[in-house]
Formats: sequence, C-alpha cells, structure tokens
Amino acid sequence: QVQLVESGGGLVQPGGSLRLSCAASGSIFRFSTMGWFRQTPGKQRELVATIMLGGNTNYAESVKGRFTISRDNARNTVDLQMNSLKPEDTAVYYCNGVRLQVDYWGQGTQVTVSS
Repeated sequence: QVQLVESGGGLVQPGGSLRLSCAASGSIFRFSTMGWFRQTPGKQRELVATIMLGGNTNYAESVKGRFTISRDNARNTVDLQMNSLKPEDTAVYYCNGVRLQVDYWGQGTQVTVSS
C-alpha cells in the first residue's frame, strides 16, 4: 500500500522559512506528478506547487518567487522550500502524488506563520 508521509511543518515568524518534505513508502513506481496543496478551515484545498517527473514546475501565483518545489525521483521524495512566509500561508499542507490518474495524499502537516 502506497503511503505519503510529510514532515517539516511547524510554527515560524513572518518572513521566516520552512522546508517541507514528503516521502513515498510502499511504492516501487514513480509518480508522474508530485506536489503540495494546502487547506484552511472552511476553504477548499488549493494547489501550492507541482512538479512533473521531467522537472517541469507549476506554482500558485501567491507563492511564486517565495516557494521552490523539488523532487528526487530515485528516492521518490518531494520537498517544498518556503521562504518569506506570510501569515496567509498558514494552513495544513498536503503532499500529493499522481500515477495513472489516481491521486495519493499524505496525512497533512500544519504550518503556522505568526509572531
């Protein structure tokens, strides 16, 4: 059974940085797309960033220039480097992997940006 496990969330002050990591276990295949989504109470889950197997990336406008997504295909991991964090970045962040049009999700990790 495929599992995505996130790590790296926490509390950070505005302007600070955090790095989220996600590792896939129980999988011998690579995801065509891996990415990060986030959700706040009462709102729909929204895309933060995705990265294709070949390295093409896509970012939400709100995080462009501040966040960087990367993946290690050999280890089946995806990271999200978050810089210049703002209070509005506060959310639960979910790792996502897609293979053959099937979505796999992690359990989520809380990121709180507050002074």
